[in-house]
Amino acid sequence: MARWNEEAAFSKRSQATLLQVKRSRSCNGEDDMNKAITMTVGCDLGDKYSVICVLDRGGRVVEETKVRTTVPGIRSFFAPRDPMRVVIEVGTHSAWVAELLGELGHETLVANPRRVQLISKGNRKSDRVDAELLARLGRADPKLLAPIQHRKRTARRDLLVIRSRALLVETRSSLVIHVRGTVKPFARRIPTASVEVFPKRAREALAESDLLPIMEPVLAVIDSLNEKIRALDSQIAELGKLYDTLVLEQIVGVGTMTALTFVLTIEDKTRFEKSRDVGPYLGLVPRRAQSGGRDPALGITKAGDQYLRKILINCAHYVYHRGPDTDLQRWARKLADRDRTHAKRKALVALARRLAVLLHRLWVTGEVYQPLGYASARTAATAA
Repeated sequence: MARWNEEAAFSKRSQATLLQVKRSRSCNGEDDMNKAITMTVGCDLGDKYSVICVLDRGGRVVEETKVRTTVPGIRSFFAPRDPMRVVIEVGTHSAWVAELLGELGHETLVANPRRVQLISKGNRKSDRVDAELLARLGRADPKLLAPIQHRKRTARRDLLVIRSRALLVETRSSLVIHVRGTVKPFARRIPTASVEVFPKRAREALAESDLLPIMEPVLAVIDSLNEKIRALDSQIAELGKLYDTLVLEQIVGVGTMTALTFVLTIEDKTRFEKSRDVGPYLGLVPRRAQSGGRDPALGITKAGDQYLRKILINCAHYVYHRGPDTDLQRWARKLADRDRTHAKRKALVALARRLAVLLHRLWVTGEVYQPLGYASARTAATAA
């Protein structure tokens, strides 16, 4: 309980400091803040130690050091100093480090690793070199870093419920496959059954076999996983009510878990000017490598959250193959009917992108979704 209260207090202090910085920027202007910052810091975060490189306004290295990657370690270096621009790369520790630096009044840029290829593909890579490179990029132009914004602590914590469930489901599936495959060489076959009743069917099928004592520990683990997954399902249902995901669940094929994952991953529905910007954010748009007269067709960028992209594609499969007749299904099947390579697969990815756009649209407007004639109804409403 003490640890929970400490985390809550830390989060509130961070949010209050960030709000104060934003207000200061709006009152005094961004340029005034940039003028006040004379030092740029590159911080290469490691699991145990972090390497720090400090540049002055002229770009000279004035300090290099190493601190422990802990709250006291980071605080001991940055707390006594005037506001600085600190550049870190996204990673395991970047979320809490960014919160702490914001609390201490520093401008923090979390670099997108996809845009900082100089670090991952450098010929003389080291922690010291990486820290200096981050500092120089942040000093030259922060836009070069394509800085990301971490989710708030509450959203990250609630997402853990969904990610934990996904891991347990994956583990359960592996164990079921193991049991089915293990007994076949002994001329045993377990009847088709849902994962919830699989242990019972397996015990019945192996009742008169010497394999049952060997498989029993695995079956007991599957029973335990079923119980824990049900508990997490109940928790996800409660979180769905808390975040009011019903408006997103109007689409057949989108359940509470998908809707909740979408809301928690995007977090701020106003972060996009247009709903169609969600597609690039989730990496569901094609990469591009145009050069001269060449503009080859490439796969999707796969940027953004991998898990959300995965479950959106799963939803697209349901809408395409098993869902009722809808505008979405008709549109995707029309794409798949085109005579070109991998047309169906491309149609499913395009359908996942359209689902993401539609989910954001419903989230922003709260309107009633019409499975058929939705586009016509929107056009008519806009014209009126």
